[in-house]
Amino acid sequence: MDDITAITRTAASAMRAQSMRMRIVAENMANAESTGSGPGEDPFRRKVVTFETVLDEASGARIVEVSNVAEDPSPFEVTHAPSHPAADAAGNVKMPNVNPMIELANMREASRSFEANLNLLDAGRKMRSQLIELLV
Repeated sequence: MDDITAITRTAASAMRAQSMRMRIVAENMANAESTGSGPGEDPFRRKVVTFETVLDEASGARIVEVSNVAEDPSPFEVTHAPSHPAADAAGNVKMPNVNPMIELANMREASRSFEANLNLLDAGRKMRSQLIELLV
């Protein structure tokens, strides 16, 4: 395969990976206040995405793939809310380990990366068009 196709495959794979990252961040944000359904039960646990680079045999390009979506092992925040349905005997409620500010930063980073790869894809398309014009 030619280099322009390799650029296209690399950019497209990175866009897919960042799209998955944005979905996970959105899920984290949606569950930022989701406590356990009863006293003593664990609340929603934040998820994190890890990536890896893989050699694409068809094009010889390095592509990005999601290698794992794992739960963040950081501790839950505990708040005192005796009237909450998920409160334990002491009136404490375990809250998810989701920090909305971190999730917003992750969303912005994923969005910027997606946009950069979209620009790379567009540049590859323009180079292909210019090559065809030169050959015609």
